[in-house]
Formats: sequence, C-alpha cells, structure tokens
Amino acid sequence: MTQMQDQKMIKVNGVDLAYRFDGPKDGPVLLVANSLMADSSMWDGNVPALADRYRVLRYDKRGHGGSGLSAGPYSIAQLADDAIGLLDALGIQKAHFMGLSIGGMIGQQLGARFPDRILSLSLCNSASEMPPRSLWEERFEIARSQGIAGLVDGTIKRWFTAPFIERAPQEIEKVRQMILGTNVDGYMACGSAVRDMAQSTMLLKIKAPTLVLSGRDDPACTVDQGIVLHRLIDHSKMVILEEAAHLSNIEQPAAFNKTVRQFVDSVQDTL
Repeated sequence: MTQMQDQKMIKVNGVDLAYRFDGPKDGPVLLVANSLMADSSMWDGNVPALADRYRVLRYDKRGHGGSGLSAGPYSIAQLADDAIGLLDALGIQKAHFMGLSIGGMIGQQLGARFPDRILSLSLCNSASEMPPRSLWEERFEIARSQGIAGLVDGTIKRWFTAPFIERAPQEIEKVRQMILGTNVDGYMACGSAVRDMAQSTMLLKIKAPTLVLSGRDDPACTVDQGIVLHRLIDHSKMVILEEAAHLSNIEQPAAFNKTVRQFVDSVQDTL
C-alpha cells in the first residue's frame, strides 16, 4: 500500500496511532476516519480531490493498519476519544471531519461531544445503531476459526455492487489485500464497538453542518439508516449516490468527491 511510506506515528491514549498529512500546511484540516477492516489507503482515490485546499489528515484507528493494538473490546466513545486525542497531540484546534461506516460512527460522537472542535461532519455510509447482535457474533466466530480470510468474500459483496466487482478487478484486489492485512483482534475489538453502539439520541446534540451520504445499494448501512441520521441531525443535508454499495468512495469516486468537496467548501467559505 502506498500510504505506509508517508505515515508517522504518535502516542495517543496509550496507543501508537499511524497518521499522514496531504495538502497545504496552512490549509484547513480535514480529519478522515476509515471503515472497519480498512487502512487509510482506502482514501487514495479521494484525497487528491481535496488536498489542493485542505490539509487532509488520515489515520488508522487502534487495532487497524499501522496503528497499535490494545486489548478489546473497544467502544465508539473510546475511538472518538482517540480521534480528539490525535488532534490534541498534533496541536489542531478545529477540523472538518469525514468518516465512512465506523468512521462516520466516530464522527457522530465527535459532533455530539466535542462541538467546539468540529467545523463540519461528512457522515458517509454510516448508521447510529447496528442490529442484530447475532450477526456480529457469527462474524467473530468466523474470524476466530478461519481468520480474516474467512470474512473477505462476504465483506467485498457487501462493500460493492456486483457490476463493480466484475468491472474493476484491480480495485477489488487492492481492497482484498487491505482487508486481509487487518489484525483479527483489532477487527473484533472495533467490531464490538459497532455491535454495542446505540447513538440515535446522541444525534440530537450535533450542531455542526452535516452531510449524510448513503449508497443506494448499501446493505451494511442502508439508505433507511442514513435517513435516521438525516432526520435526527439538525440542518443536515442528505445525498444518495446511485449504483453504490458500502464503500461508495471507491465505487463512485467522482460523484463522492464532488459531493463531499462541494459540501465542505460551502461550510469553509462561511467561516
């Protein structure tokens, strides 16, 4: 993965977090949070559309990518504390935020709990609750018995539509390798945070301008779950990307990049 060369490490809440910057040193910061079973290379097709104006800060959450592992299970609140801790450690007072899936769940916590730190929220392919519990227990059992390899095919089928899987074998292979590089214990610790999450009432506290972005064909965080975010977050804007499943940033990069860029620009231009 290309991102490893430019990553740095910093100690946050007792764990080494891997991070990297792209874009102008004096640009407004855009903090970016990855999905489960992903590292910051998942944004390789998106960062160039943002880094001409924004100082894009990518990082790997604990248990993933180049970051360290601590004993699980984790909570979304703990992962959000890590994100704020990263900003603190890097001396960043305020940032725009973009997160996908669990990254968006972390963003919900940031918007609700740290309103003075967040300039805008882009919550992509995310949800505020993730039932049923049994689904996660099945996945964890596979992870324990077969490793991440036992989960990779099912994950790719949730993350992308069938036509994309067929037409973009190189992208799919890159994603496959990224998933296979995930630490089993890190996956289960972060997966437990998603399993145990109940954040709908927390959404009422979010005051930052918010974009809710959903993929029309996302089976993991559905359009209906996106609508819940949109309804409960004051003054939020919702966009549904057509012909996109869970990793809409990879499946529909042009539409994704345009949507997020226009939204973040619209907020930044009023500051």
